[in-house]
Amino acid sequence: MSGKKIRIERILDRNSGKTVIIPMDHGVTVGPVAGLIHIQETIRSVAAGGANAIVMHKGLVETALKNRGGMGLILHLSASTQTGINPNCKTLVCTVEEAIRLGADAVSIHVNLGTEEEKSMLRDLGVVSKVAMEWGMPLLAMMY
Repeated sequence: MSGKKIRIERILDRNSGKTVIIPMDHGVTVGPVAGLIHIQETIRSVAAGGANAIVMHKGLVETALKNRGGMGLILHLSASTQTGINPNCKTLVCTVEEAIRLGADAVSIHVNLGTEEEKSMLRDLGVVSKVAMEWGMPLLAMMY
């Protein structure tokens, strides 16, 4: 069985083949978010509610591992902040290799189409896609 197949099985419901993925990556963009401030409590709640995976940035992984309840981990590789000059320009802040070292089951990247920075974000998507394929790492592309 390939590494990619093993990782995908960790983020899917094995009976239905479907998944419920909870994004928890908004703190970097907008700062403290109600519901994510006490992240361990929130992770316990979504795990108890039947979520299959969570999406977060690398800074929360150590905290998330404590209460993940068997959920898959999708590490979000790109970010921007609301306070920046151009909040729609997502920049890579993590690599596929870092995600592997942190125990991620998949990686994600955010691309804003129709923006001035679309070209650079699509280039990042291409680079991440190539590396993810080489490592057998599933990739979620969040296309807006």
